[in-house]
Amino acid sequence: MLKDCEKTGPELTLVVVAGPTASGKTALAVALAEGLKTEIVNFDSVQLYRDFDVGAAKPEAEELGRVPHHLLGGVDARHPWTAGEYARQARPVIEEVARRRGCVILAGGTGFYLRALFNGLAPAPAASPELREKLRRRTPAQLHRLLTRLDPEAATRIAAGDAAKAIRALEVRLLTGAPQAALWRAAPPSGWSGVRVLKLGLNPGRAALYERINARAARMFAGPLPAEARRLLATYPPQLRIWSSHNYKQACDIVLHGAAPAAALAEAQQEQRRYAKRQWTWFRADAAMIWLNGFGDEVEIQRQALRLAEEFVHSV
Repeated sequence: MLKDCEKTGPELTLVVVAGPTASGKTALAVALAEGLKTEIVNFDSVQLYRDFDVGAAKPEAEELGRVPHHLLGGVDARHPWTAGEYARQARPVIEEVARRRGCVILAGGTGFYLRALFNGLAPAPAASPELREKLRRRTPAQLHRLLTRLDPEAATRIAAGDAAKAIRALEVRLLTGAPQAALWRAAPPSGWSGVRVLKLGLNPGRAALYERINARAARMFAGPLPAEARRLLATYPPQLRIWSSHNYKQACDIVLHGAAPAAALAEAQQEQRRYAKRQWTWFRADAAMIWLNGFGDEVEIQRQALRLAEEFVHSV
């Protein structure tokens, strides 16, 4: 094993660990960060937020103690970030770590945040709290029907149940009079220059991944997640976007609406499996992704990933 990841060229050197939910991204990122003697920057859109720990499947205390983590649990959910805000905040953090350590590990599953980070985003209007509040009164199905009428291209790209993305697309359309894609084409975003990136994707067997998703959700809903939701609802109102995210939506239904725990668990498991499929589709569209056929906590997968990362870091 190489002694450290000392950078030998002028560019920033980044190693991305991506993949579907429950595939072991944290375990692999920690192993790589230890092997390369560097730090981890998160690009999971839910793990950004403070206090929301169980349902977000944040790293355990032992993992946090082994390697410094950044952009993890520091954002107030009452003031949610967009992908553009993430990119603006993440770039200086990544630059600082990469220059100090020689390279940096980026870990997460929110592909749109990763795209915003590397490719930038086209100009878009700031969020309108009043408009968003009106849109939030509609069901996800109603939002998607409205989006289909006003911005058909965005409707084909956004899942029918993804209320947060549908609201943002509708917000752009209603505030600017133009669809999202038209804005992107009129003012193409500028990418992040001066970086070299190795992208590693976890690709475990689908049946095995679904078993892990189901088992992890069962552990959450057995007690820790409803208890966390009950405690957090005293501070964070249910109208916040965080409560529409995976696991938290169902936990909120249990606490506020008396939903049957078994039904809430089954819904959360199904939602997570569907989310994993969408993540696979997103990351597989990236031709630069190098796929590792296993889970991130497998010794052989960690060995393969570290070999690839060491070769990349020292290839300049």
